[in-house]
Amino acid sequence: MQSILSSICIAGLVCCGATAIAAETAGMPNPFFAMDTGTKDENHQTPQAQASMLKELGYAGYGFTGFKEIPAMLHALDANNLKMFTTYISATVEPDGGTLEPGLEEGITALKGRNTILWLTINSKTYKPSSTDGDAIAVKMLCDISDKLQQTSLRVALYPHTGCWLEKVEDAVRVAKLVDRKNVGVTFNLCHWLNAGKGQNMNGLLDLARPYLFVVTINGADTEGGWDRLIQTLDKGSFDLRGFLQGLRRIEYTGPIGLQGYGIKGDVHENLKRSITAWHKLSKGR
Repeated sequence: MQSILSSICIAGLVCCGATAIAAETAGMPNPFFAMDTGTKDENHQTPQAQASMLKELGYAGYGFTGFKEIPAMLHALDANNLKMFTTYISATVEPDGGTLEPGLEEGITALKGRNTILWLTINSKTYKPSSTDGDAIAVKMLCDISDKLQQTSLRVALYPHTGCWLEKVEDAVRVAKLVDRKNVGVTFNLCHWLNAGKGQNMNGLLDLARPYLFVVTINGADTEGGWDRLIQTLDKGSFDLRGFLQGLRRIEYTGPIGLQGYGIKGDVHENLKRSITAWHKLSKGR
């Protein structure tokens, strides 16, 4: 009897160990998509050329820019069973009000039922980066946008951007918290955090952003220098991407992760191939 129980216990331990190993080696569950900042070169200008390349390389989809030409891009993505995860748009806040770039109504119509996220960066000529002076104006504008999205599957993720009024992760969380709408959240942009936030307080900021975190962007990077060093293919740079992804695991973030490719020179197919190869390794903790 004791022998049987010992065998059962050993089998259970082996099973649990195998399950833990399988979970670790399976990779992160987050869909991994490429931003259009790194999908275009002389050989990949059209929506179809870019979508076909992303499908071939194994990306889950695409991050677009603006409201114009969304239908053409969606047609190409649909033909390749890919998703438009985001579209990048801009707004301004000034003393006389907040202004969103034109095209929201058309964008809502084109993206109906797609669960696409509107990536919103906010600038100002009046208010300095990270100033709280524009909060009330931004909140009113975002509540208006939120109302228009209420009967859709679309959401807004505030996009912190170096030099803009909404510059840091902390700014995005502060504003999203004030808006207090389920369809308004934030983005954690690795390169802008390294630039504007100096790469400080990673775990604290992930904890802060967690309740509102809709999207994350990553790229290979060094911890200092110009944009050519802060944005590289995913297999390059001195920044500890494994540690960052472990941080996302810790807060149980399962949303989409976008690959930033702004300013990276060379053949985009080769760049994207290098990055997704690195992603498969990094997401498995290697």
